[in-house]
Amino acid sequence: MSGTTDPRAVVQAMHGRDPSAEAFGISVVDAGPGTATVEMRVAPWMCNGLGTCHGGVVFTLADSAMAFASNGGGEVAFAVAASVDLVAPASEGDVLRATATEQWSGGRTGLYDATVTRDDGSTVAVFRGRVRRTGATVLGTTVLEGDGS
Repeated sequence: MSGTTDPRAVVQAMHGRDPSAEAFGISVVDAGPGTATVEMRVAPWMCNGLGTCHGGVVFTLADSAMAFASNGGGEVAFAVAASVDLVAPASEGDVLRATATEQWSGGRTGLYDATVTRDDGSTVAVFRGRVRRTGATVLGTTVLEGDGS
């Protein structure tokens, strides 16, 4: 992570160009060096046939937190592996919050853990992901400067 890059500025630029975050209603709560917190409210369309929030939606929230945490230093990072343990259900109307934090970084690889909680503080999921850094600058990428294609 670059000591001269403001993680909040990088994350806000990324978030402003993130159609998936917009579609899921994911907002950035906080961002700092190697960490980010995001949240969303579980909408009816996010629920499965059993009436609980689909695990893929919970995964998406945690993955978004990792994306913002891993790119906040200003260097482009893409997820290359991730897993989630869904430990409790979430329901329509719940506000879910995911906080991702860098656990290790070496060379172009970084490991991130994220915890997803309900608005009452109870844990819904535990996520671990690995990213690969490309060496490109986030604010200099065509994805952020161009039309996203």
